[in-house]
Amino acid sequence: MADTTHTLRGQCQCGGVQVEVTSIKQTVEACHCSMCRRLNGGGPLFSLAGAKPDDLKVTGADHVSIYHSSEWAERAFCDTCGATLWYHLLPGEGHFSLSAGLFDLPSGYALNEQIFIDEKPTWYDLAQDTPKKTGAEVFAEAKEAGFTFD
Repeated sequence: MADTTHTLRGQCQCGGVQVEVTSIKQTVEACHCSMCRRLNGGGPLFSLAGAKPDDLKVTGADHVSIYHSSEWAERAFCDTCGATLWYHLLPGEGHFSLSAGLFDLPSGYALNEQIFIDEKPTWYDLAQDTPKKTGAEVFAEAKEAGFTFD
């Protein structure tokens, strides 16, 4: 079931920002990088990865604040309630990883993988047995796919 795609609608905590995404896979990714942990209260960012810009509709964009976390990525949050909205990879097609917390996910979703596992602190673990990739592995895969980070 993880390969099926469908439309999801969600919102931030205050409802000031609403998102609708089509053609999103039923998988959740956990990112343990230090930036995601700092921006999300210490734990990983759980996200629905791979949303294409044309498949994303945002209502309440005037409440969206953008933080440029690097030369090749930006993160968005609601300027009213502070909820994390997405991580946006700028190179290539500019895919979005949408915060899983925006959605009341229906059954069928599963934690698919954990990335930047080498940056995960020792004080927490996720119970699911998933593929785990180091930061170096994530960047190597991205470069093989044609992304540049220079």
